[in-house]
Amino acid sequence: MARALALLAALTAVRLLVAGWTPLSADEAYYWVWSHALAPGYLDHPPMVALWIRAGTALAGQGPFGIRLLGPLSAALGSVLLAGAAEDLFPGRRLGIPAATLLNATLLLAAGAVTMTPDSPLIFFWVAAMWALGRLHATGRPGWWLAVGLAAGGALASKYTAALLGLGIALWLVATPEGRRWLRTPWPWAGGVLAGLCFLPVIWWNADHGWASFAKQGGRTGDWRPADALRFMGELLGSQLGLGTPLVAILCAAGVWAAARRWRQGAAPALLASLTVPGVLLFLQHALGDRVQANWPAILFPAACIAAIAYVPRFWRPAAALGFAIGAVVYLQAATAILPLPRRLDPTLIRLGGWDSLAGQIAAHPASFVAADEYGLAAILAHDLPGPVMGAEPRWTLFNLPTAATAGQTGLLVRSQRRSGPPDPALWSRIEPIGTATRSRGGILAEQYNLFRVTAREDMVRLPSIRPSSP
Repeated sequence: MARALALLAALTAVRLLVAGWTPLSADEAYYWVWSHALAPGYLDHPPMVALWIRAGTALAGQGPFGIRLLGPLSAALGSVLLAGAAEDLFPGRRLGIPAATLLNATLLLAAGAVTMTPDSPLIFFWVAAMWALGRLHATGRPGWWLAVGLAAGGALASKYTAALLGLGIALWLVATPEGRRWLRTPWPWAGGVLAGLCFLPVIWWNADHGWASFAKQGGRTGDWRPADALRFMGELLGSQLGLGTPLVAILCAAGVWAAARRWRQGAAPALLASLTVPGVLLFLQHALGDRVQANWPAILFPAACIAAIAYVPRFWRPAAALGFAIGAVVYLQAATAILPLPRRLDPTLIRLGGWDSLAGQIAAHPASFVAADEYGLAAILAHDLPGPVMGAEPRWTLFNLPTAATAGQTGLLVRSQRRSGPPDPALWSRIEPIGTATRSRGGILAEQYNLFRVTAREDMVRLPSIRPSSP
């Protein structure tokens, strides 16, 4: 155990270094903006990621290290909790360290531990709920239901896919003898109430904002596009083989299958199956009509790693070794761009590369403000530029950010060449193309942008400034 903790501490130190050295992505900058406009909810997600960033930047500043600080730390603590859950669910088999090792070997956790997105707190609270369920299974003490409820509430306040955690627990309660015994007591219900109370501010925010977030995320369900289903399904399976790292992903799939087959053989396999199979079915169903983002199934991997070690453990060491090797290459590339890979083969370039050079090119154009009509671009420019930056799209009106009196002022609009059509004339009384800017790293192009000299119309005063002052 001491050796495992020492290795985990070393891995966490490496992740902290990578987190501080690697440039921010546009999405991380967007969540950084949230942390300067704290609210019970946002258009895209619940507020937990904003709270984590606010805490990290209060301790370590507004740069990448402060924004990501809680990522490596939560991954370390989550690894300990996952090991505890495995030990409690399968006492005497010493599965904890192998299960935690397998999860850390996935690229999903390797990348998630050095970036800050809503998945960072989601995975942590999901694992915390599993740990509390393991304690409940091992001790039979009903008070652990309160810990389950608090952890599930934290997950719900992180991302809406945490509803699958509640679904899995409910399925386990209804479908297993042990669960039905608990349902005859007030404790699971009390845990559910605690989870609901944690989520209540998100409901209140949605009610106060026209149910904007629920409508946006709920609109992803129910699509049916059979002509594209095969492509979406292939993308889903390919992304999980990649982000799970191939051997780990295969072991996890085999473990989930084995747990599902052993459903009636005990509470532990039934719980692991309940926390994975509904999510697998949901994401497969979603792939029949739309693309499943690669990170969405990340919540299934903690339970799947325990199942893999419990039922198909034979090749876990080479699987973990391959996973760590892939993760090391990704860390090295993200932080140093040591490999001159073309854009199509380098996701770190697409997401992370060249933002500082782009900011320098934009700063060379004198303007009273800089604006962007793409939220991620606006956010990263707000983080990197010294002057005021405006978000020129409707979503910013949902934020508690100060507006700027830009009517009649001349500014610079930055627009990706990926966006078709001209800038929205309703926002600008004058639109004059003045050139282009590029985002590149090591001489390899990541993206090109058009620059426009623009004059804001009267209603530009409603566009919020996303260059907030430090808290």
